[in-house]
Amino acid sequence: MTNHGPLEAKVDRVFAEWDKPDSPGAALSVIRDGEIIYKRGYGMANLEYDIPIAPTTIFDIASVSKQFAGFAIATLLHEGKLALDDDIRMHLPDVPDFGTKITIRHLVHHTSGLRDWVQALVIAGGEMDDVISFKHILKMVRRQKELNFEPGTAFLYSNTGYNLLAEIVEKITGDSFREWTDANIFKPLAMTSTHFHNDHEMIVKNRAYSYLSVKDNGFKNAVNNLTALGSSSLYSTVEDLAKWIMNFDDARIGGQAVIEQMHQRGVLNNGKQISYAFGLDIGEYRALKMVGHSGSWRGFRSHLLCFPDQKFGIVILCNLDTFNPLNLAKKIADIYLADVLAPEAPGPDTQPSERNETEPIAPEQLSEFEGDYYTEELDTTYTIGVRGDRLVAQHRRHDDISLTCADDHFVGDAWFFPEIHFTRDDTGQVTGFRLTGNRVKNLRFKKKN
Repeated sequence: MTNHGPLEAKVDRVFAEWDKPDSPGAALSVIRDGEIIYKRGYGMANLEYDIPIAPTTIFDIASVSKQFAGFAIATLLHEGKLALDDDIRMHLPDVPDFGTKITIRHLVHHTSGLRDWVQALVIAGGEMDDVISFKHILKMVRRQKELNFEPGTAFLYSNTGYNLLAEIVEKITGDSFREWTDANIFKPLAMTSTHFHNDHEMIVKNRAYSYLSVKDNGFKNAVNNLTALGSSSLYSTVEDLAKWIMNFDDARIGGQAVIEQMHQRGVLNNGKQISYAFGLDIGEYRALKMVGHSGSWRGFRSHLLCFPDQKFGIVILCNLDTFNPLNLAKKIADIYLADVLAPEAPGPDTQPSERNETEPIAPEQLSEFEGDYYTEELDTTYTIGVRGDRLVAQHRRHDDISLTCADDHFVGDAWFFPEIHFTRDDTGQVTGFRLTGNRVKNLRFKKKN
């Protein structure tokens, strides 16, 4: 362990509210000039057996995993085994032909238009604590009927794209994604507590369990049965991830060309550059260049943050859903980089927005929308009926969703069912609806006769 001076005491205060024997918490590592200068655990890895979090505790780091898929693709690119403008159907012929080319580049930069499986799964009736396997996710891709948008025209974060990148690595190399990453990343960097989790029943020593916050300062287990290779499901520690951060500077694996490739930001068809690169989000914090990524799944929250010009990095892994590790990482940066950070900019002066209230539709007018609506893409049905002065969407696995009229569409009160636009035929009869919002656009439902 490194020395515990006044800066480290300030760091400990950032985590003080969770550093107790009856709370989930976090693990932290701080990296400077190629070494860990501080590491600590706060709170508990397992509340049932009173096991504290340590720097050796293993967490599911969720979407921080994406940069490892990005590294794999950048490596295969520089080995001449793929091209970023390859049509993904060259490597994955069972992905549907949407009538427009999706490239590996589109997957890397979240510009493919592929629907995100997380929201689609819940629309289909899935629950977050279900067993959600890599195979299941790939099956969902094969059933997709339309894209959210024309590839390259927009940025919309899609876990699905990174799952397909993992599958492309398997197809090109002949190794499973877990085998390839073990041999080419984790073993060479001596990341001995790190693996892509490809079996939800596998025993993992020293793993943290994840928790959801409930009222009155209580917690409940957030069961995690996910194996979403490429986009998520990397199990690691703050110590191992420090070694990964150091590789951005010394390029022990991959070499400088691959590391530079990983920092290449995407460009839309209209020439606009986006902040997203190969599993890395590139921006600024208080006038310093900042590279990082966040992760969120079940009760796990994670952030890996680098300030490349200062050779400074922070890894925070948490096991409670109310954590905001990016905010915590910025507080850590404020402590260690105080002498080089620009003054904090004042926050925007936000005014409350005016809401346009829409006249409610009379119940007798709402009745034309009643019926069963089926989507072939997700093989699921919603029943829409009138309750009082509003519509309600019902599904066999979800609570009822209240639909409020807003101009030409209806807004749902569930995150996965944000808004629906009803469709009509030439005679004005309702024929279906399109569900749109968040990471799923224009999902088509057909009204059953």
